[in-house]
Amino acid sequence: MNTHLKFHFPYILLFTVLGFMSCGQDSADSIEIRGIYGNPKPLWDNGYELNELGVNAIFVHSGSINEDMINRARSEGSKIYAEFVTLNGKNYVETHPEAWAINDLGEKVQAATWFMGVCPTEPGFRKYRFDQLRDLLLELDLDGIWMDYVHWHAQFEDPEPILPETCFCNHCLDKFSKDSKVEIPEGSTAQKAKWILNNQDTAWRNWRCKVIYDWTFEIKSIIEEIKPGTLLGLYHCPWNDEEFNGARQRILGLDYNLLKETIDVFSPMVYHKRMGRDPQWVQENIQWFSNELDIQKGTFPKIWPIVQAHNDPGIITTEQFETVLRGGLSGKSSGVMMFTTHSIAEDEGKTEVMKKVYSELKGRH
Repeated sequence: MNTHLKFHFPYILLFTVLGFMSCGQDSADSIEIRGIYGNPKPLWDNGYELNELGVNAIFVHSGSINEDMINRARSEGSKIYAEFVTLNGKNYVETHPEAWAINDLGEKVQAATWFMGVCPTEPGFRKYRFDQLRDLLLELDLDGIWMDYVHWHAQFEDPEPILPETCFCNHCLDKFSKDSKVEIPEGSTAQKAKWILNNQDTAWRNWRCKVIYDWTFEIKSIIEEIKPGTLLGLYHCPWNDEEFNGARQRILGLDYNLLKETIDVFSPMVYHKRMGRDPQWVQENIQWFSNELDIQKGTFPKIWPIVQAHNDPGIITTEQFETVLRGGLSGKSSGVMMFTTHSIAEDEGKTEVMKKVYSELKGRH
């Protein structure tokens, strides 16, 4: 489940000491979610109960959730949200080559570091994922579905992201032509791709954003069909409109004006260390994002960011963790969570930071 902003020391000190007051006086009464990402077992193994730590929500990969976890988490006052891996094609494209994303040279894409995307228009893959979602909703009593890996094949979680041009398979070319009423000249895949990028670039980018939006629309529709009222969340790239030449929309296909029509809760993946940012960037990003979407507290869509506690790359100190955790509560955020539960459980200092911040929020709720 990626420009540097520098702040002077007095500001950092002020943020550290008064940061909670700055976001707390305005928002603590409306903070709904004090979350963890990952199986809560490491915390349970350390003898903690979730409510003792101020936690009231767990976000867990759908394949790791079972009835025992749900029952215990609920008994300790927590809601359960399932991460739903959406457009990650690993272990699928290898046996279903028709779903392999194709780049502008007409070649199968290679894995972008650890992420392997998939063609998001391929009918077989779409049915496969939607069937998985139906089974998940019928099998487990969940409070929400959090879509993850919702973008065209790329890797944004690195300081130097991988941003290929995709997908130019026959499914995508035919659908783009039909949906956008664009007649693509005959030629090789590479020639067609070059023609589109040179002659229909705006239409192509807009269409790709609509394909991603369609995934959220279909998943929202399935949720409303099977378990109305279940929240739909989105883990997503936190870049602003300008970063990497507008790549969030241009390459990843994430158009907030479309997505806010279907997404109940946005969870920007503000992994500062992994993306080569300063801890204070988290606060700045969430404030920007709140303004970008014109978020209004008490209504949808909402913002519940996910911040980094995991020591890779580098080490996240307890002080940095507190800064990003409080930063995630900036702007119009009404919740926060961290990556990952294990990273908190293995570090007593981080456990105490989480308990302190969440207990403050719990006391003001």
